[in-house]
Amino acid sequence: MKKGFIFDLDGVIVDTAKYHYLAWKKLANDLGFEFTKEQNELFKGVSRKRCLEILLEIGNREATQEEFDTWMIEKNIDYLKYIENMDASEILSDVPKVLEYLKQNNIPIALGSASKNARPILEKVGLLPYFDAIVDGNNVTKAKPDPEVFLLAATQLNVKSEDCVVFEDAVAGVQAANAAKMTSIGIGDKNVLNEAQHNFNDFTEISIEFIKDLIEK
Repeated sequence: MKKGFIFDLDGVIVDTAKYHYLAWKKLANDLGFEFTKEQNELFKGVSRKRCLEILLEIGNREATQEEFDTWMIEKNIDYLKYIENMDASEILSDVPKVLEYLKQNNIPIALGSASKNARPILEKVGLLPYFDAIVDGNNVTKAKPDPEVFLLAATQLNVKSEDCVVFEDAVAGVQAANAAKMTSIGIGDKNVLNEAQHNFNDFTEISIEFIKDLIEK
């Protein structure tokens, strides 16, 4: 029975959350209000459109459709400037160890992310060759916790959804994996990600034996 492994991007493979935060904070400041790191937690695993809606709610600002569209573009331009100089040093600890083991054992690997910049980020950090499929914000119409992104990834890997393993750092992502009947692995605070079937603070806690067990189950 073939297994497939699906990885979220932000907070799982690389920590681009800090760059998203800086870009949203700049937009908030331009619009005349503050945006804190605590408020930024609301944006985990959420689409750019929904993030802007939340930001405007925080700032008690209304927008015409034209303003909304313009601000979405401005935020992304600022974000792309921040990530321009990303390199392999941005990869989170021991992620390559797991990817390398899966690749050596011919286990199909997919990315399942809300980010619309997933491919260029993977290119910048040198991990793109590991992925057999990339499903991101350019391919999906429904945001997590809807399982669409993971179901599409399973289809592209030609693996049954119940035979897929998902690594996620957001509550909505864990819920999406569970809704897809996939094995969910929470990366981060287990008290926050308590709906995940397995929890680790980061990949340094994940042994190759554990990965082997997931493949053989």
